Formats: sequence, C-alpha cells, structure tokens
Amino acid sequence: MSEDLDFIVEEADDSMKKAVTHLEAELIKIRAGKANPQMLDGLSVDYYGSPTVINQVANVSVMDARTLTIQPWEKNMLQPIERAIIGANLGVTPQNDGNIIRLFMPPLTEERRKEFVKKANGEGEHSKVAIRSIRRDAIEHIKKLQKDGLSEDVAKDAEKNVQEMTDRYITLVEKHLSVKEKEIMSV
Repeated sequence: MSEDLDFIVEEADDSMKKAVTHLEAELIKIRAGKANPQMLDGLSVDYYGSPTVINQVANVSVMDARTLTIQPWEKNMLQPIERAIIGANLGVTPQNDGNIIRLFMPPLTEERRKEFVKKANGEGEHSKVAIRSIRRDAIEHIKKLQKDGLSEDVAKDAEKNVQEMTDRYITLVEKHLSVKEKEIMSV
C-alpha cells in the first residue's frame, strides 16, 4: 500500500516538474527585446513536403544583441523559412539578401512590452492550472487508496505532502514570472 502512495507522490512531483519545465521553455520564446535563437524553437518549415524544425534546415545564430541570422544549408530553403517566420507572427520581418535571412529585433514599445507580460502571465496561469490539476488527481488517488484500506492518518499526511509540493511549485512559477516580467519591462 505504501509503495502505491510513494508512487502517487513521485508521479505528482515529476508531473509538476514537467509543468514548470514547460513554462520555462515557453517563457524563453517570449522575447524581451534581445535576439535569442530559442525564439524560433518549434517553428516548422516545409522541407520537401514534410514539416521540419528550422534548426534542422538552417544554422540559426546571434549576430548581435538585436539581430538573428538564419543561414539555410540549401539556398532554395530561403523562401520557405521566410514564409514560416512571417506566418509565426513573431513581430519581426525577415530580411532576405539571397544568402542569409536576418531578423532585426525592433526595440519594444511600452505597449508591446505589456502585451508580452500578459502573454507570460497567461503561460504562468496555464502552468498553475496544470499543477493544481496534478494535485487534484494525486489527492483523488490517495482517497481511493484510503477506501481500499489505507489508514486515515497516512492518507492525511500524504495529502498534506502533496499540498506542500503544490505550493512549492506554484511559488517557483511565480518566481519565474516575476523574473521574466523584470526582463521584459527593463529598457
């Protein structure tokens, strides 16, 4: 019975960790005025009929603080990469010179910064909802074990443990959001 309980708590911890990791990955994609190659992570390009991630068809690098360069390994990939960037609505217009594509990050306006903060907070809220959902599922499993003969004290301790874990991860999400907000709002 206690192995089941340990498994439920470990599974909840792993899932909550994944929710925070996902948030970190999403926050990296939200730009704060600086060029970051990870902005293009998950951006797919039509490569001979199959969707392929940009960094598998081109070299993405940072030229300076506000410029990303994308150098495709095949010249005929310039147009599809350009279309993918425009379609992704990143707020930047690709500059194609026939060899490489440059992305110049415009300085962010106050309004655009606030939009990005809202977007970051939305991602944070998704993570919090996921963490709370994981907590709910774990507590339901603990209650089922209690019906199957687990002592009430052990069940209450496990529920308390899951709640403390939830609070810890929610605090971590809040910390990530405040750091990202400072990064976005700093000029």
